[in-house]
Amino acid sequence: MSTVVPTSEEDPALSVVRFTAQLSWADAGPEVAEPQVNRLCVETQECMIEGRWLDLASLMLTSADLVFSKASEKDLECIFTIICNLVKKPESLDQVHEMAELISTKLSQQPNDKPALRIKLLFNLYNLLENPYSRFFVYMKALNLSISGKVTEHVLPSFKKIDSFLKEWNLGVKDQRELFLKISNILKEVKGSAKESFKFLTKYLETFSVEDAYAMNDAKEEALRAIIEFVKAPNMFQCGLLDMPAIVQLEKDAKYALAYQLLKIFLAGRLNDYLDFQEANSELLKTYGLLHEDCIAKMRLLTLVALGMTESSQIPYSIIRDTLQIDDTEVEYWVVKAISAKLLDCKIDQMNQAIIVSRCIERVFGTDQWQLLRTQLATWRGNISGVISTIHANRITEDTTQTMQGLAIR
Repeated sequence: MSTVVPTSEEDPALSVVRFTAQLSWADAGPEVAEPQVNRLCVETQECMIEGRWLDLASLMLTSADLVFSKASEKDLECIFTIICNLVKKPESLDQVHEMAELISTKLSQQPNDKPALRIKLLFNLYNLLENPYSRFFVYMKALNLSISGKVTEHVLPSFKKIDSFLKEWNLGVKDQRELFLKISNILKEVKGSAKESFKFLTKYLETFSVEDAYAMNDAKEEALRAIIEFVKAPNMFQCGLLDMPAIVQLEKDAKYALAYQLLKIFLAGRLNDYLDFQEANSELLKTYGLLHEDCIAKMRLLTLVALGMTESSQIPYSIIRDTLQIDDTEVEYWVVKAISAKLLDCKIDQMNQAIIVSRCIERVFGTDQWQLLRTQLATWRGNISGVISTIHANRITEDTTQTMQGLAIR
């Protein structure tokens, strides 16, 4: 963040107004320029004497906006640093927020003119603010500017701090939705960020409840997008979408019901379920941008997980072959592929033509899975407590024995 270092006795704000006014009127000649510059300087001094900081910010922004294309980036950063520092002047948080709105809105108005610099200036303003909601407002302006100016790479590092930002901002549900959806849309356009985009899209959908039916109705397209992104992703095999109210509402909607059915197949069905669906809805899958071959590959892996969950721990090659609809020679290939994707842990018994499964992932992670995890943790906690108690009891016994031996020696 830039710091203002006074280099003369003149107030920095007055110096900025003088500099920008002179630059603005430079082509008009001294006879026209001088009175205009003096007028603006007098008005600036009046604002400072009377403590009209919002009016002063407006005055300075008007002048600065006129020279944005004329001044160097170094000069512009200095100018806006001084303007942004005005937010430290008012005692009223409401007035500070008004100034933050004014400055950030002005910086966002020309997104194609030095967008990277404008984002830097917005973050400088952000760091000067103390009011959490004002910070959130400025941050959202920066996100919108990055999209309009096509410089989203400048905001990507901030996404790693979103969890700490959320604790600080203490946002309501509506603002959370706006934030999560905005970040998801930005990441969607970034190569290699499909998982992160899906994560924030999921966070967005999680903000809807059954009681929020009216607002939830507007989220159907995003719910559809989440389903398609999950099905399309070659490296995502589990999610909590199925029980979300924003997703469940699609089941009874004629336009989206088939998409919901497809999600159920990928989270709870097997390969034959998908093939039946595809045969009846091949054109729909094409409109979703889904490739049949990719869907088959993913469903084979998911079906292998389903076998590991429902069959005995030892699964013959023949069952895998028939269920995955593959040749004998491909069985080990798909098993190894599932192990590499960390979908299951197993040993391959080539002698007996079977695999011995020790662990499988949960394809759906909802309320039931959380309850099971809670039960398992409680059991482990009880077991550990038992071990600790046994160790403690043994230690007491040993100490007592040693003490008795010591007394016997004496």
